[in-house]
Order: sequence, then C-alpha cells, then structure tokens
Amino acid sequence: MTSDNDGLLRGETHKGTSSAVFVSIAAALGGFLFGYDTAVINGTVGALENQWGINSFQTGVVVSSALLGCVVGAWFAGSLANRIGRPKVMMIAAVLFFVTSLGSALATGPVDLTAWRVSGGLAIGAASVIAPAYIAEIAPAHLRGRLGSLQQFAIVLGIFAALVVNYGIQAAAGGASGEVPWGGTAWRWMFAAEAIPAFVYFMFSLNIPESPRYLVAKNQVDKARSVLAKYVGGDVDNRISEIQRTLSSDHPPRISDVRGPRFGLLPIVWVGIFLSMFQQFVGINVIFYYSTSLWQSVGFSENDAFLTSVINSVVNIAGTILAIFLVDRAGRKKLLLCGSAIMFVALGTMAAIFASSPVDAENNPLLSDAAGVIALLAANVFVFGFAFTWGPVVWVLLGEMFSNRIRASALGVAAAAQWTSNWLITVTFPQLASTGLFLAYGLYAMFALISFFFVLKMVKETKGVELEDMESLKSGKLGTAS
Repeated sequence: MTSDNDGLLRGETHKGTSSAVFVSIAAALGGFLFGYDTAVINGTVGALENQWGINSFQTGVVVSSALLGCVVGAWFAGSLANRIGRPKVMMIAAVLFFVTSLGSALATGPVDLTAWRVSGGLAIGAASVIAPAYIAEIAPAHLRGRLGSLQQFAIVLGIFAALVVNYGIQAAAGGASGEVPWGGTAWRWMFAAEAIPAFVYFMFSLNIPESPRYLVAKNQVDKARSVLAKYVGGDVDNRISEIQRTLSSDHPPRISDVRGPRFGLLPIVWVGIFLSMFQQFVGINVIFYYSTSLWQSVGFSENDAFLTSVINSVVNIAGTILAIFLVDRAGRKKLLLCGSAIMFVALGTMAAIFASSPVDAENNPLLSDAAGVIALLAANVFVFGFAFTWGPVVWVLLGEMFSNRIRASALGVAAAAQWTSNWLITVTFPQLASTGLFLAYGLYAMFALISFFFVLKMVKETKGVELEDMESLKSGKLGTAS
C-alpha cells in the first residue's frame, strides 16, 4: 500500500491539487521578492563604502536598515490581513516593493538609501507573514508541508536571482562601482531590477482567491465553500463546520488573542518566537548579506567573490528542493534536529579555520589555499544544512502550528521576532568580523547547538494534522515533544 504522498509522486490526482499548487505559487512570489530584496544589498556593499566613504558600523546600519521595516511590516500584517484579507495585503506589499526598488536606485546618500530600505522592509515583513499563513489556509493537509515549503523555495530563488543579476551587472560594468554600457552606475541598476518581479507579484495577487478561513470569519460561508471545493476538496460542509468551531468567539480575530499567562503570551506563541529567533541566530543571512565582501576580505577577487555568492545560492536552492520532497515524509521535527546538527558542525569548522589563520593589519584572516577550500566547503555545507531544514520548515510550522483564531496575529508576532533577530545578527556582524571572524562563527555555532535541544524538548510534530485539529494536538502540557 502507498501513502498519499507516494501516490502524488507517481502521478495520482487529488481534487483541487493543481489549483492549490497554482495559488500557492502565486502567494509564494512574495517570498521571491522577500529573498531578492534582502540579497540585492550583497553586491552593493563595497560600492556603497567606496562611493560614500562609510565605515563598518555605518555599513551595518545601511545593510540592516530594511530589517527594521520588516519588524513593523510583520507585526501589523496579521492584523491588517484579518481586516482586509490576505490577497489585498499582498497587493500593498507588491506596490511597496516596486516603489522602494526605484527609490533605492536613485538614492543620493546613506541616509536616503536607509530610508528607502526601511520602507522596502515594510513590504518584506508583510510578505513574510501573509504567504505562509495563506498557503497553510488554502492547502490540503497532505500537501501542506510541500506547498508551505514553496515560501522558502521562492525566497532562495529570489536570493539566487538577485545574486545572478548583481553578478551580470557588475561583470558588464567591470565592478559594482563601474558604469554599465546602457548608462548609470552598476549598483543602482542592481536595486532598480527588483521593480520587474514586484510588478509580476502585483498581477498575480489580483487573481488568487481569498482564504476560506478568512471568508468564514467574515460570514461569507458560500464563498468559503466554493474555495474549499475547488482548492481543497473532501467533505466541504464538515470542514466549514470545523472552521466555524475553531473561530467561535464573541469578537473578530485580533492581535490581543495571542496574550497568555506566560510572560504575556500564549505558550505556543513563545515556541514560534524561539523557532524564529534560532532560524536567524545561526547567522544564515550573514552569508547572503555579506558573502561577497567576506570572501574578498579573505583573498578572493571581486569577480570570484560574486561567483562564490552565486554558488552559495545554488546550494541553497538544491537544499530547498530536497526539503520539498522530505517535509511531508520525514516530518518537521526530524528535519529541524538534523539541520541543527549539520549547521553546528559546519559553523564550528569555519570558526576553527578562522581562529587558526594569521590575520592582516585589518584583522582579516589570511587563508592558505587548503584552508580557503575547507572554509568554502564548510560554508556551503552550512547553507545546505539550513536550506533543507530550518529554512523552509520554520515557515511551514509558523503557517500551521497556530489555531485558526490566532494564526495571522501569532505569525505576525513570530515573524516580527524573526526580523528583529535578523537585524541583530546583521548589524553586529561587521563589528564581530572586525574583532575576528572566528568569534562570529563560533557564536553562530553555539546557537545551532542550543537550537537542537530546544526542538528536542519543545516542538511537536504537525505532519498531516488538519489545521482545525491543531488544538487537540496541543492538548496537555504544551511544548512537550511528541
């Protein structure tokens, strides 16, 4: 006998599967822009430092500035989605992506660029909340892990696209500070190119249905029934009844619903917050924000450093594809534990290499050929270990682990914590690196180790559980491993 997932892989059809896949891909385009916008800064760092004469601290502020907007965007996205619906929030995010990409391209100084990056962060934060929530609410349970993983897959494709575009533009200009043949400075075109996928995202968001759970919450039951019949299938009337049961309350969903007895929040919300924090505290975004300048600092040429960043992104994509095939088979918890172990070993290896290497006058490690190869391999193992585990699985869990009533609001709180953690890691890396790269990577390795024990103790498996059954899964002592 084969499982539902095995049957799906062998071409068996499931009612609503193709429609659910389509709308999930459309929603995940927000993740593409999320990845593109966060990675596009990578190729511009050196050029911005040269053109404006900014120091390492100022560089950290400019690079991390978008993340401050992400915190705000994520915090309010859930509440806004509960008021006006999921697709409309996607449209707003798409417009913000479009406007801020052009604004960043025309920036006249670090203050101006920082303001545009913060504005763009509002869109990133909103997209990071809406896509996983929407996909979880539209997807059949047996496909939810895979479709939820599309969010991370879109993110890594966006990162890859940004790095490839950056690489092509700087190659045409002879460097990120050079002039491109068609006119203008290379780094400005790197920012401007984002306007194209932003427009595509807006057009897709115009043509996807509203979440059935939002429609039920707004007493639009007939519309919800139609969406469920087309995209989910099964016993639609029973599903409507279950949604109504889990949404029953004397007030519409609001962010105050996440309040609880433990330090002001429900325990399940704290689990989501810590998952989000650990996803960032392992330092993954250091690779995608700073990898080009990092590899240049240890002896790579500018062109080779750009190419190395593209290779990192290809590894990221390969790992995420693997996650799509594994998440509904192996389950969420096993993948997280495996990822923590792999990342700990890879980060520890990088820390050891940087600690044992001599340094130049600016405290940059001088790697031998052998040490450089090992460091590069370890970095790619780290990226791969993250890509098929913590990268997609945390987004899948955040989309499904909360009950219907608190999902959008709780996801907003968790995503805000994630972006705050991302900002802390990003803004502190230049200073940590100036002290010694071994210190930064040693710290990230420690967080990878702690994350293993957190998952072991606090995370429950949600594979195959219907969203309306999450409450029964969490009955008993919340946070105890299943």
